[in-house]
Amino acid sequence: MRQYIRYYPRLRDMREDHDLTQTQIAEVLGTVQTQYSKYEQGIQEIPFHHVITLAKLYNISLDYLAGLIDEPKPLFPK
Repeated sequence: MRQYIRYYPRLRDMREDHDLTQTQIAEVLGTVQTQYSKYEQGIQEIPFHHVITLAKLYNISLDYLAGLIDEPKPLFPK
């Protein structure tokens, strides 16, 4: 089983929590919707630099986004 299997559902959950479409996120990442969809489905591993971009966008810690912890923490605490 792939190591990144735990985090790809978080990609969808965070996007939906922020009321964004796959197309909008793909634009932020500089890719296309079909490619981003593969990341959310776990078909293809998302590049780490994209994960960093999403952590900044959602203000969520990398360890949460990666599925290493279950309690979300802000990347930039107030």
